[in-house]
Amino acid sequence: MQPVPAGTIGNFRERPVSPGLREIFTALWIHKMPQDRAPPIIVAPDGAIDLQWIDGVLRVAGPDKEANTEIVPAGATVIGFRFRPAAAAAWLRIPANELVGQRPALEDLWGSKATRLANQIWKSQKDGNAVAAIEAVLAENAADGPTDAAMSAAYALIEAGPPPGVPLVPWLARSLAMSERTLRRRFDESYGYGPKTLERILRYQRFLRLSRTSQSPTAVMAAEVGYSDQAHLVRESRRLAGITPKGYRRTKFRETR
Repeated sequence: MQPVPAGTIGNFRERPVSPGLREIFTALWIHKMPQDRAPPIIVAPDGAIDLQWIDGVLRVAGPDKEANTEIVPAGATVIGFRFRPAAAAAWLRIPANELVGQRPALEDLWGSKATRLANQIWKSQKDGNAVAAIEAVLAENAADGPTDAAMSAAYALIEAGPPPGVPLVPWLARSLAMSERTLRRRFDESYGYGPKTLERILRYQRFLRLSRTSQSPTAVMAAEVGYSDQAHLVRESRRLAGITPKGYRRTKFRETR
């Protein structure tokens, strides 16, 4: 079967996490795959790292630099917790650059501790409500690692963008009072890649959000979110999502990370 954008198949919904988890995670999402068929899905990079529960197993969805194709069984339900910017590395106790493009089981990173967490989740479920059980168990471990405040601020700065004509990396380094070398090292540890890659990913995510609500021509939307022209957007879309902007608009792509 041909791969399809993740948000075009099954049922997806998202909500804020419970109050006890908001220092570590920004959102909780649930993606239910259809019972009859489950083609490979294409996940576009979104600048985030997720902790996921699939068929009783906790796994980590590491940061992606390009489109990532996954196979999720028909009928499976994926419950995801999206880490706050720069929060995952400390909580997981592993640099983000060791997780790029990877989907390891949490047990591979944490060993017996992850096994205990999964067992707690199974025992805590009431009436099959895995979501509430996972939130409760994670809340007990939410203080395992603080967010890197400087790198969290860096994320917000990149979202806002530098002044016109100002190079990104020197501007970020000055804004955060650190050398460019230190900046790049800290980005690798927190996000898995450098500032320019994160900037590209966040720009493409702006396009995806705009494309869901706007009826404007693609060239107009490309200019609105910061691309030099439509061809620039098309190249980035193929690289980051494995599909053209027209393809996304046609399938009414909904983000799943």
